[in-house]
Amino acid sequence: MTELKNLQNGSDIRGVAISAEGFAANLTSVEAKRIALGIVEWLKRDKNMTTTPLKIAIGQDSRLSGPEIKEGLAEAFLSERVLVIDTNLSTTPAMFMATQFSEIDADCGIMITASHLPFYYNGIKLFTKEGGAEHADIEAILSYAPQIVEIDNMFGTRQECDVISLYAADLVEKIIRETGLEKPLADFHIVLDAGNGAGGFFAVKVLEVLGANTSGSQFLEPDGRFPNHIPNPDNKEAMKSIQEAVLANQADLGVIFDTDVDRAAVVDKSGQVINRNNLIAVLASIVLKSDPGSVIVTNSPTSSHLKEFIESLGGKQVRYLCGYRNVINKAIELNKEGINTPLAIETSGHAAFRENYFLDDGAYVIAKILMLLPQLRQENKELGDLIATLKQPKEAQEVRFKVLGEDYRHNGEAVIASLYDMVATHPNFEIDPDNDEGIRVNVTDNYGSGWFLLRMSLHEPLLVLQVENDEVGKNHLVFETLQPFFERFDYLDTTTLDNILS
Repeated sequence: MTELKNLQNGSDIRGVAISAEGFAANLTSVEAKRIALGIVEWLKRDKNMTTTPLKIAIGQDSRLSGPEIKEGLAEAFLSERVLVIDTNLSTTPAMFMATQFSEIDADCGIMITASHLPFYYNGIKLFTKEGGAEHADIEAILSYAPQIVEIDNMFGTRQECDVISLYAADLVEKIIRETGLEKPLADFHIVLDAGNGAGGFFAVKVLEVLGANTSGSQFLEPDGRFPNHIPNPDNKEAMKSIQEAVLANQADLGVIFDTDVDRAAVVDKSGQVINRNNLIAVLASIVLKSDPGSVIVTNSPTSSHLKEFIESLGGKQVRYLCGYRNVINKAIELNKEGINTPLAIETSGHAAFRENYFLDDGAYVIAKILMLLPQLRQENKELGDLIATLKQPKEAQEVRFKVLGEDYRHNGEAVIASLYDMVATHPNFEIDPDNDEGIRVNVTDNYGSGWFLLRMSLHEPLLVLQVENDEVGKNHLVFETLQPFFERFDYLDTTTLDNILS
């Protein structure tokens, strides 16, 4: 029997839903039934929901295992007299909005997804009207879940609802209202890449409704095998695919989503890829125009040039812990302290605006960019012009070290603590105090001009080393200097670094 606590992945649930590639399935309809009963108990006990019946909306992305997990959840919910609203193919942001739209007014929204992971994975994300579930909520749900589920009767009710159409219409209305134009994308050619996930709706229900030509769009049909490329805006192959589509079709803009549309990225007319630091910079420029002097929260591994760019626009960057819930919660905390913080965003593409419930919503990110396009055209500018002054590093590399031992987190933190001592004695290394995760070090003189960051991975037994430099070849020198330090620890697998230096 699956130990459900092993399925926790931060603030959501994730596991192997289809046995494949040597992995045995541990998140099937059997586990889904147990989890569903844990969810009902959590809603009643921890969220004080006493309404009868509870109203729970369930949606899924294009993954092959989605229908089976959904049926397991629904069957258990129905045995608890829940009103189940089946939204079928959905997106993660839309499932939160299912708790906000008056047409649905769900007490809880559930999205069945595992983002960009291989086809055999799946997972569960949860929302109430207050927002997404936290780490402690998932712990509680899994602890409340029974070991065995016996369902004799199903007294609840099941309905279907097209949440995607409601969600798309809401985006369209917001874009029209902001631009003051009925067809703000008329004469714009925009190519969409949905990666065979759940985001294909955006072409017809949003872009074309607003007047855009979407010819050349690709991989719009849901296909849980993901046959074309990984649906991930943080993936080089995926970004190359949309880049090529933009150039081949001479489009004005390319848009790409991940599987469940909580992340997005774009490519401008020239083929410039706008994701990671570039996307943060674009959104920062939008935010700082309407909210001068405000704060933007990011995760820790952002370029030093991004900080300079944000400050040049009159804003302030707060580098915080990795994990989209972490950056969102930090932004919420700062606002409660009276610090104007309208945006929280990770380099992975998770971006959440205060004006949009601090929901990490890839389609809303694109909506914010679409709102800007008519004005840019009027000014004879392109999207890339917004970040023309953002300096790009000449080199950027990432190395991941496996941390051995049962207490891998303790071992990894010991490496980080020791690195503080090593850096303190090195004349060309200086600790950057503007950092809340691991150790960030600026490098100078014969090491060029750059930085490196060593931090623990959120959910895996890994130490992650990220290195950037403005001079070609200097990353290699940093690696050479750090190699003897890492080799001191017998519980650290240095193979990846050794391969770079060999």
